[in-house]
Amino acid sequence: MTLISSIRAYSGRVFHVDHDTVRFPTGTSGTLEMIRHPGASAIVPFLDDPVGEDPRILLIHQFRHAAGGTIWEIPAGTLVEGESPEGCAARELKEEAGVSAGNLTPLTTILTTPGFTDERIHLFLATDLTPGQAQRDEDEFLEVHTVRWSEVGRMIRTGMIVDGKTLVALMHVQCFHRGSF
Repeated sequence: MTLISSIRAYSGRVFHVDHDTVRFPTGTSGTLEMIRHPGASAIVPFLDDPVGEDPRILLIHQFRHAAGGTIWEIPAGTLVEGESPEGCAARELKEEAGVSAGNLTPLTTILTTPGFTDERIHLFLATDLTPGQAQRDEDEFLEVHTVRWSEVGRMIRTGMIVDGKTLVALMHVQCFHRGSF
């Protein structure tokens, strides 16, 4: 696909909306609405050795207007201009969960909804955590919970965890860093 032109229809605090005229692989052209997002980082914070027996992680129970209530998530946030994914992960972990990581290991990067947005979320595993003080934004309403890995598996199986980035990150850790639930 080739971009022919782009018109900014909306500029917001977190994202922008563009009307892109593109040439499709067939040679025809059309206009697509695209949400432009700076990207984000999300972190699976382990309080214990990730490969140990039934380690503990930190999960966030956060109010999300778009979800219609509170949902279970891993700490995450949007990259600020010029910030690296690792820097964002470290900042968000401290802001939301009140901890700093001695080690941040990249897991993968996901496209959240490639049909209409260019948003990419960089997923990390955090270990060697040091307690600190959370510094939440005024529009963040959340509680931090310590959860055993076996409980995380139950939360996934029973549909308690429905957030996409959280599911991908937890399953990535399970598949490539742990073993089985």
